[in-house]
Amino acid sequence: MSTAATLNRFAPTSARNRLIMGLDVPTAQQAEALVNATEGDIGVYKIGMELQFAGGLELARDLAASGHKIFLDVKLHDIDNTILRAVKNVAKMGVTFMTVHAYPKTMRAAVQALREECNRDLCLLGVTVLTSMDEADLTDAGYKGPIADVVSARAADARAAGMGGIVCAATEVGSLKSILGDELVTVTPGIRPSGHAAGDQKRVMTPGDAIRAGSDYLVVGRPLNQAADPRATAQQIVAEIEAAL
Repeated sequence: MSTAATLNRFAPTSARNRLIMGLDVPTAQQAEALVNATEGDIGVYKIGMELQFAGGLELARDLAASGHKIFLDVKLHDIDNTILRAVKNVAKMGVTFMTVHAYPKTMRAAVQALREECNRDLCLLGVTVLTSMDEADLTDAGYKGPIADVVSARAADARAAGMGGIVCAATEVGSLKSILGDELVTVTPGIRPSGHAAGDQKRVMTPGDAIRAGSDYLVVGRPLNQAADPRATAQQIVAEIEAAL
């Protein structure tokens, strides 16, 4: 699977397509309501762990079948054979993006699964370092060296494995371009429009600044799913992305 070809398939084609909405709510019914409230103004809908354990996998299949781009944020990491079989099953769901942790063996097994399934429509994303972590958190987890070095190493591993892209903080995208070039897409959580609290995110950036830094896709969760008017908020974010482009 060519990384250059992956980029051609998965690079965003418009400001709206760059916006990923995190459906970080406790029930599938609430998630469906958010999709209905924002349909047409969101490029991709992300289904994370909370929702996956409350009907989110079925919802992902249904939304994908109805033409929505879905990001299944499963963050897989396990023995090679388990990853291989799990990714093969995800590849049959019709989703556009899925995540695995950016460990070399995990990523290689995931890429092999797509090769065996002959699936060229699923973009595999390697999660580098969670945006909720800072330097102290990384040290507590037993890693040596600054976050930037760990992210750079994992990004290089993702490229070597043949992944479609990586997940990293927008603050790191600029420095990663020398490693990734234009071969892998960059997906950046921790996006907070001006005036919104960072919450549990620590490496954050506004939508406009993230686009100017080189981010391809922006993940926005609470500022959208907790907004009084999610559609209006989505439109404001897309307008900021468009201006930054």
